Amino acid sequence: LVQHKLLPKQWYQRRVRGKKESEKAEELMSIHEVSEFGYFQRSTVLEFLKFTSSFMATRTTPGERKSVKEKEYICHSLTKSDGIGGVLICDEEYPQRVAFTFILKVLDDFVKVHPKSSWSRAPFAEIPEIRQQFVLYQDPRQADSLTSIQGDLDETKVILYNTIEQVLERGEKLDDIVAKSENLSATSKQFYKTAKSTNSCCIIL
Repeated sequence: LVQHKLLPKQWYQRRVRGKKESEKAEELMSIHEVSEFGYFQRSTVLEFLKFTSSFMATRTTPGERKSVKEKEYICHSLTKSDGIGGVLICDEEYPQRVAFTFILKVLDDFVKVHPKSSWSRAPFAEIPEIRQQFVLYQDPRQADSLTSIQGDLDETKVILYNTIEQVLERGEKLDDIVAKSENLSATSKQFYKTAKSTNSCCIIL
């Protein structure tokens, strides 16, 4: 959802998700900006952002916070005890504390507009107030004065992974998950295969 403005490649996506008993995360709302990518790349970029967000949301249980680093990007995932969670993809320089504080704020603002009883009608359109926060948090230095107030209030441990493969369960293969994903088109799946074969894989995968 947030990007660090000092980097030449800027992209982000954030998702608000709810967890069901089936452990499959369902998208409630998303905000993204992919204008830094070429026009013909954007649809593939969005598909992989959605795939990665769904993957991480499903594997972040209530009360957990996880961060997965892949090349120059990092994916932060958080699920609250009531089952609603958020995933934020940004560059690795963006401060972790600011990232998780932003996710928590967005989740709280989202629930004020869309209580749990309404989630069956998801996905929802962007909420203007959250879009405003989205813009504000593009610069973590501006947002830091807001987040520092909460800095000592929440000491939940963040589980850090160096690659997305480390999040996989025993016996799982990322190639198989990509192949079975409903979030990826045939074109994106072929792009994944080609990019992997040249060791220049897609987005954070």
